[in-house]
Amino acid sequence: MIKDFRDYNLLPHNTFGISARCRRFLEFQSVDEAREVATMLGDADRPLLIVGCGSNLLLTGDYQGTVLHSGIKGIVQESGVRSQETGGGSQETGDRSQEVILTCGSGETWDDVVAYCVEHGYYGAENLSLIPGEVGASAVQNIGAYGAEVADIIHEVVGIEMGTGLVRRFKPSECGYAYRQSKFKNEWKNKYLIVQVSYRLKLDGELNLEYGNIRAELERKGIQSPSLSQLREVIIDIRNAKLPDPKVEGNAGSFFMNPVVSVEKYRELATLYPGMPHYDVDAEHVKIPAGWMIDQCGWKGKTLGRAGVHSRQALVLVNKGGATGLEIVRLCDAIRQDVLSRFGIEIHPEVNIV
Repeated sequence: MIKDFRDYNLLPHNTFGISARCRRFLEFQSVDEAREVATMLGDADRPLLIVGCGSNLLLTGDYQGTVLHSGIKGIVQESGVRSQETGGGSQETGDRSQEVILTCGSGETWDDVVAYCVEHGYYGAENLSLIPGEVGASAVQNIGAYGAEVADIIHEVVGIEMGTGLVRRFKPSECGYAYRQSKFKNEWKNKYLIVQVSYRLKLDGELNLEYGNIRAELERKGIQSPSLSQLREVIIDIRNAKLPDPKVEGNAGSFFMNPVVSVEKYRELATLYPGMPHYDVDAEHVKIPAGWMIDQCGWKGKTLGRAGVHSRQALVLVNKGGATGLEIVRLCDAIRQDVLSRFGIEIHPEVNIV
């Protein structure tokens, strides 16, 4: 049964812990209910906002429209298929027995899916452990961490077209996946209700240990050849050590995207800041950690009113207690201006500001 509420408080649907109301809130529990919702909304219900658990959302005030949420659950396992298509294109796989497809309801908690994969020995999702959010949002945001992106394992996205209720199936190559980007986030925004996402996992594979301090943490624990579960545990430990619990301090995880700059710009900065961390993107571009630049500007652990920068991770903005969305935006703008003035680089929010 479709849940339909008026004058609904969105506090349970944003991890910044901001109390803001919407005019109408609808939650669908099945594909059929999603089709009904897609065709029942009229001009009076607009504007529309589609949310998951709100782990990538900053509300700056009451929402004068309709908020839509998927309550579709379930993880269904299928055998693999012969053609392998990921965000980077498709290639033939000779042995379908080496792959498995998991079809997940868009309202499933993302980390529960990762836990399921690791428990069953399926490779591909482990580096994305403990990222907050739901399955539907994973396909919109192209979530990523520790050298992996969800686009690398997406097999298919199923959406319901708003207005018509038609079921659309998208291959990852159709979704315009890039760093924290997709067509669902941009030109297809509010055009589809995502109801299912299928992921392609491997029954055997190489673990990605090269990003961040994964290897250092493994060495600290005396682990030379980690299992899937050991790698997941290490990534969870790393994230817990540097990211605040939103139940204690409201936050949306990484607030800013890491900027990609030209090799020339990187070399120019590297002469001024020897040892500046960076990650090669391709022959012409380099990614510089936004958190490092924010730290260099002296923001780590600082506050501006009731909003602040986390003391252990400068990439994370936090609600110190009672902050409004506009207070967090003010802090965001001050940080962006300081980074631009010092480094000549614009950094952009990863969080959806509404």
